Amino acid sequence: MRKIYSALVAAALAPTIAATAAPGATPVPHHVSAKAKAKTKKLRLAPDPTGTHIGGAVLTNTGDPLPGATVFIKGTYVGTSTNQDGHFDLNGSFANGPVELLVSYVGYETQSIILQKPEDQLNVSLVPSATMLSETVVSASRVEENIMRAPVTIDKVSAKQVERISTPEVLAGLGNLAGIDVNSASMLFTSVSTRGFNTAKSERVIQLVDYMDTALPSLNLSPGNMVGIPELDMESIEIVHGPASALYGSNALSGVVLFNSKDPFVYEGLSVRLRGGQRSLLDGQLRYAHKITDKLAFKVNASYFRANDWIANDFNAQTSSTNPTGSPLGYDAVNRYGELDVTFAPYPGVNPELYGKRVYIPGYTERDLVAGDTTTRSYRVQGAVSYLFNSDLKLTFEAKRGVGTSTYQNLSRFRIKDLGTDQYRLELKSSKGFIRAYTTEDFTGSSYELTQLSTKVLQSKVNPANAQSPTYAQQYFGTYNGAYTYARQVGKQSVDMALASAQAAANATLPVAGSDVFNSLRNKIAQDNNPMTGAGQHFNSRLSDVSAQRSFVLGSPKTGLIVGAAYRQYMLGSGGVLFDDLDGKRIPNYEYGSYAQITHSTLNDHLKLALAGRVDFFKNFNPSLSPRVAAVYSLGGRNQHNFRASYGQAFRSPSQTDQFLHSDVGSFILLGNIGNGYQGYGFTDAKGRGYNPYDPTMKLADFEISIDKLRLERVNTYEVGYKGAILPNVYVDASYFNSRYNDFIGGVAFIGNLNGSRPSEAVVKSAITTGSGFNTPEARIIFVSQNNSQVVRTQGVTFALTYYLNKALNLTGNYSLNVLDRSNLPIGFRTYFNTPKHKYNLGVNGIVAKNLNYTVNYRWIEGHQQEMPFAAGEIATYRTTDAYVGYTIPKLASTLQVGGSNIFNANNIQIIGGPQIGRLIYLGLLVNVK
Repeated sequence: MRKIYSALVAAALAPTIAATAAPGATPVPHHVSAKAKAKTKKLRLAPDPTGTHIGGAVLTNTGDPLPGATVFIKGTYVGTSTNQDGHFDLNGSFANGPVELLVSYVGYETQSIILQKPEDQLNVSLVPSATMLSETVVSASRVEENIMRAPVTIDKVSAKQVERISTPEVLAGLGNLAGIDVNSASMLFTSVSTRGFNTAKSERVIQLVDYMDTALPSLNLSPGNMVGIPELDMESIEIVHGPASALYGSNALSGVVLFNSKDPFVYEGLSVRLRGGQRSLLDGQLRYAHKITDKLAFKVNASYFRANDWIANDFNAQTSSTNPTGSPLGYDAVNRYGELDVTFAPYPGVNPELYGKRVYIPGYTERDLVAGDTTTRSYRVQGAVSYLFNSDLKLTFEAKRGVGTSTYQNLSRFRIKDLGTDQYRLELKSSKGFIRAYTTEDFTGSSYELTQLSTKVLQSKVNPANAQSPTYAQQYFGTYNGAYTYARQVGKQSVDMALASAQAAANATLPVAGSDVFNSLRNKIAQDNNPMTGAGQHFNSRLSDVSAQRSFVLGSPKTGLIVGAAYRQYMLGSGGVLFDDLDGKRIPNYEYGSYAQITHSTLNDHLKLALAGRVDFFKNFNPSLSPRVAAVYSLGGRNQHNFRASYGQAFRSPSQTDQFLHSDVGSFILLGNIGNGYQGYGFTDAKGRGYNPYDPTMKLADFEISIDKLRLERVNTYEVGYKGAILPNVYVDASYFNSRYNDFIGGVAFIGNLNGSRPSEAVVKSAITTGSGFNTPEARIIFVSQNNSQVVRTQGVTFALTYYLNKALNLTGNYSLNVLDRSNLPIGFRTYFNTPKHKYNLGVNGIVAKNLNYTVNYRWIEGHQQEMPFAAGEIATYRTTDAYVGYTIPKLASTLQVGGSNIFNANNIQIIGGPQIGRLIYLGLLVNVK
């Protein structure tokens, strides 16, 4: 068998390797499994109870220092990490007998050392390992366990792997892992999903930092890592695939992304990262942590990012557009906004040749509407203080603020300017449990919505001083009709020529983007957050969350129990702009739940069984029970072959906007749906036809619809998998899942009364035949969320392989299959699955010199159908290549970095309506001084 070189560790840290393929530093001392400890070297020294100092060096088996290795006293929070020379120092009490040190580093076997007395000349030698037998995770079961024996599919990305991610947003780099889909609505707004349903807002995956939800309380979505923590403070990232409500509750329908930050007691010193590159990129981060005493430590983090953002520029016709791309009648383009339309009917003065034809105003592009503000930027500041009451009881207080400017996509595209959150956390934690309380408050800054902005510009009066002045939209359609008539009757032009002449004449009546008139209207409307008159966005909501957990040993160490509970309260505020808080009072909402999990090991520790369940209660919905049962069977002398099987149920609660939305934009209104439901008329009948009042065969009664009050969305998932080292230097992680979704949450537009009742047929027919529109107290066009009755079925496979060939060349690859079963779905039913059937990654990494390492990853995404609330269509097959090279100068504690994402600048549009994600190359310097 090929020898595993000591330099293998640096290659194993490359981000292109499947995250679970390389062991990571254990952040808490009691991480090592009994099997792993039995095989670690134990060093015993002569007893001497005086003194407390423990120090020495951590080296490779060839004598090279290992900076960043962690050294813990087992069973405590007392620990540290090595400096750039591999040295460490800590104090430990010998009053209660010998002390056991656990020494670990990513890519090496964890070593246990038992000390009978203080020792400051320890030389600890770690042996490289391509397996993961000592690696642990906490997110899969909410207790620390060996990642090889986790009951569900899970990936882990170490701090060193994060360091080598070359995408501008760390979440975008997770797309290199099997089974994880990412999409970017802009440079800093990236969403993550597992197992399908990859929308631009990740509503089925929860994103946590130290178990604090990073979602905006108002919208229940995480804005990428824009308001999260800087990469310099990331100890690891753990990604749980599939349903996790049994332990995490609401919205852990498809997975969990957990960021673990660095403990100031362990990771001391100053770290600075500075990067600059294409698109005027400037990325600076700073972290400083200091242990004031053995009991008191603090850390501060700060980051600033700035670059020229990607701009969406797809000007092809939307699938909903009546007219095709380039039509002289105009058309509804994907990335032009506010394209109002009118269907000419037999009214006085309308040319009969235009009867029944739909004409669109061209609207304005994204670049027009942001008016030169194409810079994306963010800053994050954070501070934390930790105090050890004793070696196994730690109190932490944390405060942080994250603010960003970028572009977000949902029903429309939104330019979010200085949107952010303030977050505070207080946590008391021991090895057996925790009590945690945190609060999050969001704010919108000067954000605005592009469709409303363009629409309101076109609906502005040509002459504001004249009450009788037409709007630009009215002037456009009037000019179009008049120019067409003139071209046909006077100019004797052909129909096609007349249409082109009419379009050119009408276009000339609109304010030119960038002109004084346009800029004046744009600025006024963008700053106005009244939905009837402006496009400004405003919300300011608070989330308060309190949770606790305790673990127990039942009878023997082979049986464990954890119990926990959580309560969260929302206080929603928007001043009537987004929510139904028109009276100015915040809207309260709450949910709470409790959970338990019992685990048992049997058959000489080869079989691990786990049973978990959680019950949740809500203000607006019925209670929900989320069970999970799992088994892991391990084979081999070191349990290196692990087979897992699980069944779980999970749920998603409707978002706060699904429940309490109230946004009147004039032509239609968006409402929440937690009352008694709605009665109304849909826009199509069972045959997919729109209502035509002039067709005597069509009956309005055939368009009647009933919309029930919202319920929780649910999923049932079966999963089997294997994780193991099939050879000492070949690692495999494979899984298969099958899921069934019920009460799938979607949206519907219809004609109805605001009180939920059905309008009279006379009112509806009058609005249609006279063209007066549905903008009366009797009838409005309403958009609400609803549960679909159809069962949605999906299944998929993931396979990841890592081959540690030698120190200069290591190979990685993974493949993902996701299948949506449409056999039971009606034509036109939107699932928002948005996931390629086939996807794969190929990577190579290694060390070609003592301090020079590299990594390259090629990602291929098959073309697939996407259905977004904003637009629908086909995403073309795309591919991207990311690369990183780092050269470390140990004496300067510095690393010179060169990296790039999509280095060949391949076409890379990840979501319908989103921008093309182009090439971004950077140069950087990373300094770590302890």
